[in-house]
Amino acid sequence: MSGRNRRIDPRELKRLSILEPQKSLAAIAVDWAIIATAIAVSEYTGNILVYLMTVIVIAGRMHAFGCLVHEAAHYRIIKNRKLSDWMSDLLLAWPMLATVDGYRQNHLAHHQHANTDDDPDRTAKLGMAQFTFPQKIARGVMQLLGYLVAVNSIRDMVHMAKRMSKNDRSTRSYKMLRLCFYIAAAAIFSLLGIWREFALYWLVPFFTFFCLFLYVRSVAEHFGNMDYSDELTSSRTVYPHAWERLFFAPHHINYHLEHHLYPGVPFYNLPELHAILMRDKAYADKAHITRGYTTGLPAECFAASAPLLPSHHPVSY
Repeated sequence: MSGRNRRIDPRELKRLSILEPQKSLAAIAVDWAIIATAIAVSEYTGNILVYLMTVIVIAGRMHAFGCLVHEAAHYRIIKNRKLSDWMSDLLLAWPMLATVDGYRQNHLAHHQHANTDDDPDRTAKLGMAQFTFPQKIARGVMQLLGYLVAVNSIRDMVHMAKRMSKNDRSTRSYKMLRLCFYIAAAAIFSLLGIWREFALYWLVPFFTFFCLFLYVRSVAEHFGNMDYSDELTSSRTVYPHAWERLFFAPHHINYHLEHHLYPGVPFYNLPELHAILMRDKAYADKAHITRGYTTGLPAECFAASAPLLPSHHPVSY
């Protein structure tokens, strides 16, 4: 038996890997309900501060959708895989301009070759200024501000679209159905006269805070003060502050190290998996655990002695 398997009793792992579809379906329903409620409150009050809070809340639920697409990519939503893909595309991925299978092709390759030269995530981000650490606080702040004005968001979306298109296995009929989804949505928006609301409550959150949350979480998973020589130190688990769970760590996505070790465990069992693993002193002593996305993570990513720009950046300083 390998060292990895000795960390947890196989019977416990089997139990934790059992799907409970009602929990995934409830998560999807609650996320959509929160979005609907936030929009209703904002429209009712007509207050600009309430609107801004609504944008942040919706962006957090968009991030939650992305986390559930991640679950679907691992077939952790419902047992019927074909139905799971269609349902997840319709309710989660297509509204976010993504597809489950497109994400799956890239993500499973990331798991197979995590943090190596064959890892598509790592090779795509390695050398990019926003993923080069340590960096000065000022440069990190400018990165975040770039998301709030949508410049960095558009940059990331274009970059991601190019990557995902290389693994596109969509059939012609699938592409037609996806196109029909967007046409139907546009027709409904026109019929109801809610293009303004679509822009305010979908496009604005998507191109600002959603992409910001996605970026911070992407950094947290594998970048900044990491030791890539060991599986326990090359992926990071974050203990989020309570409010951070709503935005940076929905659906227990913060347990990223545990997910890499045992990707068959669905999101609702990751806290228990983490607790079991932490009983192993060797694991607890070595596992890369950071406290807070807004506290511990910056401490591991920023340094006063860091160059203003990375040495490989085309702009001199």
